[in-house]
Amino acid sequence: MAFLKYSLIRLALFVPLFVLFAFLQTGLVLAAIFAGLIAFALSYLFFQKQRDAATAQMRERFSGKAKPIRTAGEVADADAEDRMVDQNPDITVHNDRRPKDA
Repeated sequence: MAFLKYSLIRLALFVPLFVLFAFLQTGLVLAAIFAGLIAFALSYLFFQKQRDAATAQMRERFSGKAKPIRTAGEVADADAEDRMVDQNPDITVHNDRRPKDA
């Protein structure tokens, strides 16, 4: 949630600046570059708390310690597989997708 919040803050800074520079007829490429640089500088200077929270959230997500994000379909498939294995103990499930000769 912190990453989304920080991204929205930066987008809210970028869009009006882009419109301003486009209105000043700097060209779309230069308008995007100028707006991006100014939005970056403003967010870096004034939104440190939100940036640190977003960074911590990203660090947690990519650290390898975070719980995997699973879709409802994946959860339903896993539950169905667990029920099948519980009801039929003689069935073995092979979910390793690597080739056997590797």
